[in-house]
Amino acid sequence: MLKFRQISRIVGGLSLAFLVGCHSIYMPNAPATPMLREAGEVYVGGHFNAQGNISGNLALALTDNVGLVANASTVNTGANNNDYFRQWLAEGGIGYFTRIGKDQRQVFEVYMGYGIGNTKDFKQRASVMGYDLVEAREMDFDKIFVQFNYSSTRKKKINIFGDRKELNYGTAIRLSRVGMQKFAVDGVSVTGEENFFIEPLFFTRMQLVNGLQLQYTNGFNIGLNKNEYLKAGNSVFTLGLVYTFGKK
Repeated sequence: MLKFRQISRIVGGLSLAFLVGCHSIYMPNAPATPMLREAGEVYVGGHFNAQGNISGNLALALTDNVGLVANASTVNTGANNNDYFRQWLAEGGIGYFTRIGKDQRQVFEVYMGYGIGNTKDFKQRASVMGYDLVEAREMDFDKIFVQFNYSSTRKKKINIFGDRKELNYGTAIRLSRVGMQKFAVDGVSVTGEENFFIEPLFFTRMQLVNGLQLQYTNGFNIGLNKNEYLKAGNSVFTLGLVYTFGKK
């Protein structure tokens, strides 16, 4: 069987291939992977990448098995670029979590939720005066998602710079339906598109101090519909910090 590190490297390579080869008007966010264990826990996360994608996550364990999640993200590639891309997205959901395994080191979570967002995608061409607009696309969209998380805490801590650190790793699989509510090209309304995405992600966390962890996330998305604009192609490749507090 492939080890987790091998799978993560493969996914990272596929992510880069999707990023280079395709472009979509929709960019997925880094989802919440809170690894909730008991009532009263609060999870806060922040993630970023080189594409200008910044994501924030929040989760709260209402009981020992029921949790709430909220995600928000913003993307801004900057105006001085051939592809000027801006997007914001906000979503929330409710779900179930439980510990599994002999030592209770594994956590399984499932969440369902709804989100809304807006994208502006301007195709530009470099000129002696700067950048000329070639095509302007804008959409308002909504999404419905189901997300499955599986995560585990390494039994033995790792030794880094003479200090023993806890290591966690896991997988998140999102099934999302994204639909355009409004769509315009060069200011003219166009018939909207919808797509169904499968978004597998892998993440690894390393403890920095009690409750605070460094997280690396990578993954990609697969679109089931063949669309011109709303399609797969943008990967999730982020580095971030997560903080969990409020345990019993």
